[in-house]
Amino acid sequence: QSMEEVVKKRPIISARERGPGPGRYALPPTVGYMNHDFTKPSSPAYSFHSRMSSAMVSVDSSPGPRYLIDAKVTRFGRMETPSYSILGEPFQTPGPGAYSPEKAPPLNAHRRPPSYTIGSRTRYRSVDAVPAPNSYNLPNVLGYQVPHKPSSASYSFSGRRTVGAPSEDLSMSPGPGKYNSTNPDIYRQRQPSFSMQSRTKRPNYSSAIPGPGTYSPEKFYTHLPRPPSFTLGVRHSEFVTPLVVDVTD
Repeated sequence: QSMEEVVKKRPIISARERGPGPGRYALPPTVGYMNHDFTKPSSPAYSFHSRMSSAMVSVDSSPGPRYLIDAKVTRFGRMETPSYSILGEPFQTPGPGAYSPEKAPPLNAHRRPPSYTIGSRTRYRSVDAVPAPNSYNLPNVLGYQVPHKPSSASYSFSGRRTVGAPSEDLSMSPGPGKYNSTNPDIYRQRQPSFSMQSRTKRPNYSSAIPGPGTYSPEKFYTHLPRPPSFTLGVRHSEFVTPLVVDVTD
């Protein structure tokens, strides 16, 4: 039998199959700009250049970022709203006050009302006896003696008569104020009454009077129950005779 017939008769074992591993398959990267995965969004990428040496800077004479670009200029063109400017007048236009239509003569048979002018006051001659304005007196408009004004009824007040008047007391009887009313406390229950006494004199502080800080009520606990208390004495009694070992004569 040939080798091919032997291989076909044997069962297929996956461990014997030697195919490429997972590392053989390469997906496009999602980092960077070159060969970026087109199915993923990419952000703008920038590169860092090394610092230019002083010699290169001195040789390079190109201008720096000194161009002032207007904020209204975009990459699509100039974006701004319509703007207008106010220019000077090309010629001197007369204002409304330059015209005087009232001085124009009547046209087309227009009717005009009569017009008058106010002249100065006519001067008096020195020989004319002209009274001054304060020489005239206007009649009084108060009272009943006004010739050109209607007046109402007027009355006068006279003094009170003592004899023959309605108020004269012929019988000399006492009036209501002559009688004194009875005190209600006599025939009714008397209510308590109080009197106002004079102000108490201020005490004289010439003597030594203790203040509120002299007293210590928190130290007074004789009438209150309290737990037992103990004191700490000395460790050895001071009356014990000391032990004398070496006696020197």
